[in-house]
Amino acid sequence: MTQPVNTPQPPYYAVIFTSQRTAGDNGYGEMAERMVRLAEQQPGFLGVESAREEGLGITVSYWESLAAIKAWKENVDHQQAQAKGRSDWYSRYVTRICKVERDYSFNN
Repeated sequence: MTQPVNTPQPPYYAVIFTSQRTAGDNGYGEMAERMVRLAEQQPGFLGVESAREEGLGITVSYWESLAAIKAWKENVDHQQAQAKGRSDWYSRYVTRICKVERDYSFNN
C-alpha cells in the first residue's frame, strides 16, 4: 500500500495479521493480491495496509463490524488461502482483532 487507508469515524474494527514467511514466493504474491481483490468485494470491508521486511509481515485490514470479519474468515476462497498459508507460506503467524475506538491523523 502506498498510503494509509482513509477509514470512517470510529468505531470500526482492525484485524492485525503478523506473519513470518518461509523461504521463496511459491505463489504467495499472486495469492496475496487475489485476496485483497476478494476482500474489497466483501460487505463491510474498509481497506487494508500491509508491509513486509525480511520475512516479517504486518497486514492490517479494517472492517465495519465483527460480523463482516466473521464472514470474511468463512469465505471459501479465503479459507483455501489460509490452508495454503499454513502448509506453504508461513512458519508462524498471529491474528489480532481490535475495536478502534479513536483515531487521529496528520496530513502535511
